[in-house]
Amino acid sequence: MISANLSAIFYLVSGVLFILALRGLSSPETSRQGNFFGILGMIIAISVTFLSIGNFSNGFILVLVFLSVGGLIGAIIAYKIPMTAMPELVAGFHSLVGLAAVFVAISAFLNPEAFNLGTPGNIKLGSLIEMSIGAAVGAITFSGSIIAFLKLQGIMSGSPITFKGQHPLNALILISIIILIYLLCSTQSSSLFWILLAVSFLIGFLLIIPIGGADMPVVISMLNSYSGWAAAGIGFTLENTALIITGALVGSSGAILSYIMCKGMNRSFFNVILGGFGATEQSSNNQDKEQRPVKSGNADDAAFLMKNASSVIIVPGYGMAVAQAQHALREMVDTLKKNDIKVSYAIHPVAGRMPGHMNVLLAEANVPYDEVFELEEINNDFANADVAFVIGANDVTNPVAKTDPQSPIYGMPVLDVEKCKSVLFVKRSLSPGYAGIDNDLFYKENTLMLFSDAKKMTEDITKNL
Repeated sequence: MISANLSAIFYLVSGVLFILALRGLSSPETSRQGNFFGILGMIIAISVTFLSIGNFSNGFILVLVFLSVGGLIGAIIAYKIPMTAMPELVAGFHSLVGLAAVFVAISAFLNPEAFNLGTPGNIKLGSLIEMSIGAAVGAITFSGSIIAFLKLQGIMSGSPITFKGQHPLNALILISIIILIYLLCSTQSSSLFWILLAVSFLIGFLLIIPIGGADMPVVISMLNSYSGWAAAGIGFTLENTALIITGALVGSSGAILSYIMCKGMNRSFFNVILGGFGATEQSSNNQDKEQRPVKSGNADDAAFLMKNASSVIIVPGYGMAVAQAQHALREMVDTLKKNDIKVSYAIHPVAGRMPGHMNVLLAEANVPYDEVFELEEINNDFANADVAFVIGANDVTNPVAKTDPQSPIYGMPVLDVEKCKSVLFVKRSLSPGYAGIDNDLFYKENTLMLFSDAKKMTEDITKNL
């Protein structure tokens, strides 16, 4: 067993490593190094926690067994999971963090002596407040993450699910949670504790179901923040410095990222985290758009346009991820560059299903970082480009975001691909995007639809080039 002072020093070291991990993960070039720092920090934190506990011989073997089983399951899932399913995986793991916080809170409430918090019915007030908040946030994180997982997996519709009086109900439940925490701290009633958990699980569902697919990347980031705050709250209950530091880092960084993304999407931060408050119904103007004429072409047509172009901008989206077309895309771009054609990649902040989804896929295909540009860096270049090659992106290129006030994505900055001389749009069909709305870009005069699997079409274009 190591001393409390030595434990605090090692926990501080792990906290510094977690900060360095966040710093490294802020850039694709340093992301591997950031991951290494994070892993090292977690190894130190877990090891110190084990060594800090005295009289642990009876349960040591059991803890090691559960740790090994959980670690093995996590390693297998992480090894086998395709990049297309990474958002669902993140949502699923967030739910487990929230559930862990709930279980720790239940253990501490039922057996406070084991945590040096007092006795049942006579728990320290400060500890009870921390425990209640951690349990409530953990329950919200769990149920909200389950809904996010179901929406991302396609088991539940990605469209907003709303009903009359939804927002007043959410507000009433949130107020009731605050009142329940106050009453629980006053009476320490076990019945109030279980009611608090049940109500918190309920509000987690209600906060996420009205959020549409276009805002799902923000939701993933926000749930990440919730899981951090839940861990921090339980860290105070357990008096574990590492848990407090790590939870605060995850909570604050997730909240900041969510705010940045909302700003980039012209979304209200509070509208999103309060359950899509202020969302509008979809415009009825989209009902018959699939009947409008479109121009369709093939790989030979696309290759001809690209051969005669001086600059091409690639716009990747979730369809590229589903088709695993990033390597085929890289080969096509290499062929274009051999013909002295300038090629750039345009990445929307919420392309894909989670922050950085497209950047990771392109990095996997060894696309040079200096060819990848964010929306604000490249949006003005579309007007001067000859060809925009949209591969699997949909909502992030939809001009209706600038023209239809009744659209769910109205006001969200989109990539101005329609300003290119020619737009090549790779898609399986004219079906709407994840936000559930039709894309006006399909019907523009300068758009050529390439109906095919993204990987196959890209490979065929490369052959024609």
